[in-house]
Amino acid sequence: MSEHLPITDGARPRWRGLVTTVMLILISVMIVRDILGWRWTGTPPSPPDATQQSR
Repeated sequence: MSEHLPITDGARPRWRGLVTTVMLILISVMIVRDILGWRWTGTPPSPPDATQQSR
């Protein structure tokens, strides 16, 4: 059975490592952009309740 298996040196092809690296970088950039956007472009605080009377 082992004579039918292809012989490999155990290393991944270079393009697979490159694709993995690029995907991780893109995911990281998207997460950071989402967090920063949520923090600095959040909704302003709600105005005070209109039913309260000022003194």
